[in-house]
Amino acid sequence: MLTLTDVSRQFGGLQALTTVNMSVPAGKVTGLIGPNGAGKTTLINNISGLDHPTSGKITFAGEDITTAPPHRITRLGIARTYQNIRLFGEMTVLENLLISQHARGSATALEAMIFAPRYRQEERRLRDTAMHLLERFNLAHEAKTRAGALPYGDQRRLEMARALGTQPKLILLDEPTAGMNPVETHELGAQILRLNAEGITVLVIEHDMSLIRQVCEQIYVLNFGQIIAHGTYDALRGDPRVIEAYLGKEDESGAA
Repeated sequence: MLTLTDVSRQFGGLQALTTVNMSVPAGKVTGLIGPNGAGKTTLINNISGLDHPTSGKITFAGEDITTAPPHRITRLGIARTYQNIRLFGEMTVLENLLISQHARGSATALEAMIFAPRYRQEERRLRDTAMHLLERFNLAHEAKTRAGALPYGDQRRLEMARALGTQPKLILLDEPTAGMNPVETHELGAQILRLNAEGITVLVIEHDMSLIRQVCEQIYVLNFGQIIAHGTYDALRGDPRVIEAYLGKEDESGAA
């Protein structure tokens, strides 16, 4: 579904990514791990259109998106969350979900201005979808709460729900469990597996190896902007290159 071919990104004299080759198969959950500063978020920014490669090619469902803007990539079916939460904090939880669906609306500006029947019908549909997503993430009771007032873990779940509001085929999760406790992390992992079972392809960027082990069928390891290994969790946990770069001796002995 998503293919990166020789993707490089340079910022002045800094080589953030170097000839990255990666494939995210349709219908699978793929993991991307690596130490801080490895280039993981830069890679996600290049996939989602917030940044563009210096060289190389990115294709999604057979279409070249290397230089496509974010709104076009969203319409094609790629959604993302952020390492640093980017909710509309002064808006309600429900309003955040309604905004996320704007790209899927079909009513014209004129229809909205005159409150036409098609616009009213569409608004009801979008509201129903938003409430369904909030129920899914156990946030329906917070629908009228200001998003910025939610506890950190709930803000993480809201951001994931908002990404789903765009009706993605592929969702990019950038450290989705940051700040969560082990129970919340496991519950989010179950949500990711449920999404995948419903046909959504997932790319997870994460430091928490318990989540990676729980949800990912294949894992790429990024270090200093380069892919140094690729395989299953069991295969990678014994790879000396991965242990040296990221997992460490603790994981080598069986801990995660």
